[in-house]
Amino acid sequence: MSDKKKDKIKETVNSAVRKNILKDRIFEGLVITLSLLSIVPLIFILSYIFAKGFPKLFIPEFWVGIPPSGQSKNVIEAVGMNVGGIANGIIGTFLIVLMGGLIAVPFGVLTGVYLAENRQSKVANAIRVAVDMIQGIPSIIFGIFVNIWWVTTMKGGYSAIAGSVSLALMMLPIVIKSTEETMILIPDSLKEAAVALGTPYYKVLLRIVLPAGLSGIVTGVLVGITRIAGETAPLLFTAFGNPNINLNVTEPMETLPTLIYNNARSASPNLIENAWGASAALVIIVLILNILTKVVVNRWKVKF
Repeated sequence: MSDKKKDKIKETVNSAVRKNILKDRIFEGLVITLSLLSIVPLIFILSYIFAKGFPKLFIPEFWVGIPPSGQSKNVIEAVGMNVGGIANGIIGTFLIVLMGGLIAVPFGVLTGVYLAENRQSKVANAIRVAVDMIQGIPSIIFGIFVNIWWVTTMKGGYSAIAGSVSLALMMLPIVIKSTEETMILIPDSLKEAAVALGTPYYKVLLRIVLPAGLSGIVTGVLVGITRIAGETAPLLFTAFGNPNINLNVTEPMETLPTLIYNNARSASPNLIENAWGASAALVIIVLILNILTKVVVNRWKVKF
């Protein structure tokens, strides 16, 4: 082969390499630009929330007080006093989310283990389809369903229990999928070795498989809690809200999302400011839960 042909081939190869490098850089720049643009709305929303509500977070009365109601509310609205707090919303959110987790986690973990252990079963495939459908249902539908079933038909009335059931239904698919995916990662040889040593199958699941996948399960639970902590629509139809601190789970109970919704609809500037403060507090709580989830994923990731 002559030197001219070699030079021509070399030039063609170099030209193709340069074109590919240029295309890669253009594509990389496009991805980075779109990624930055996608977080611009989030930055604006968070900036506005904290600009409006952050000052409230430094007022002790805001954390330990409750929203004004009745005659005191009318007086406060008239004179424009800057009082009231979100203690009832914080307590209610904690109780309802806790009860929702206690309902969803056992059912979700057991269902996830069943799906992982019966991967080719027709029943398991049907359950997977149902879980995918439930995960795609709008949150307000859960509230309406529980309202019709529990509040109206069962005469249970508006209560924290009804609210926790609606949130548990939302949390259930997340726990199921997380548990199933975690269980699939556990090697079959680990279970086979335990069974070969004479360990009963249920003990293999309870003492070997579940502890081995505990980090993945905990991650799914934390993600589920983060998902339901800021929900408003289901609670408007179930927990309803309560201007007072209430620990009776069979009665209406306030949560931070419903408190924000009710205060934001008020004509009182004081209550609107409280709504902004509650929004900032809720964002911080959800952020802490997300950070905790990331820590669990990074430190206790399932590895085999």
